[in-house]
Amino acid sequence: MPCFNESRYIDGLLRDLADQDYAKDLYEVLFVDGGSTDGTVERIRAFARDFPFLHVLDNPKRFAPHAMNIGLKHARGELVAIIGAHAAYPKDYFSKQARWLQTLGADCVGGVMTTTVHEMTPAAAAIVGAMSHPFGVGNGYFRIGSREVREVDCAAFGCYRRDVFDRVGTFDERLIRNQDIEFSRRLKSAGGKIFIVPEISFTYFARSDFAKLFQSNFENGRWVVLTSIYTGTLRSLSLRHFIPLLFVSYLFLLPVLAMVSSVVLAPLAAYVVLMAYFSFDLARRAGRVGDLALYSLSFLTLHVSYGLGSLAGLFGTAAMRLGWSKA
Repeated sequence: MPCFNESRYIDGLLRDLADQDYAKDLYEVLFVDGGSTDGTVERIRAFARDFPFLHVLDNPKRFAPHAMNIGLKHARGELVAIIGAHAAYPKDYFSKQARWLQTLGADCVGGVMTTTVHEMTPAAAAIVGAMSHPFGVGNGYFRIGSREVREVDCAAFGCYRRDVFDRVGTFDERLIRNQDIEFSRRLKSAGGKIFIVPEISFTYFARSDFAKLFQSNFENGRWVVLTSIYTGTLRSLSLRHFIPLLFVSYLFLLPVLAMVSSVVLAPLAAYVVLMAYFSFDLARRAGRVGDLALYSLSFLTLHVSYGLGSLAGLFGTAAMRLGWSKA
């Protein structure tokens, strides 16, 4: 688990790991810390006095792909599960991953994410709804759920066979984000099998206000472009990763295009109608129709922040290559 200043989440996470029904002498947990200053490491080490299968490793470069590779270097198990701190895991989480890897003959299995927040304010409820809806996040089955076991392109917090990394390499340390997606593409290209299993589930604690959501999603969008540039291919990502870029580009060009023909307003009208429909549906099912505007704002924030991030990545890269800015 890559970690950095996780004091808000670490106590619950430690309890989840201690309560796992997997035999304690058959697994280890490696916390790869990027220099936490909020007491995270001290709390892990205090907890580890009673649970010696918990270990702390240092990650001087701090970023997630470096942490993952440090963990892989030290991991002794035949299976390797990558987990996040901002999540809660049921007691059968690891045992189900191990069982389904064997059952499916898979190289990686992952579960379905239930998105929530620590404090369910009206804004947070709208954000949670949008982040679990296909209109908000596309067809990522680990986010929107699945009724059946299905083969996928990528799994969140997946469990891998250890020999996978011997076959296709480790995580690309140039990629501060999307390193798991790029790795999954390599694994699939090498004939690997990745599955989502609905009965494997975990709870993810999302950003609970619009400012944090915008900031996080902006960086996600920026790294879509940077991932493509660093890897030299668009194959590392799916079409859905680039739709927000197209949408925001369309919005910027709309005033000029509208002078040529009013027909160009049709996609915007369609978007507004769909956003209104899905926002109302989510608000109605949550019993929060009075917060309808917040649901619409959640969808709009997800799409615009991601698209603006991708544009920033494009312009930033162009400026760097033209010598207008430094990397």
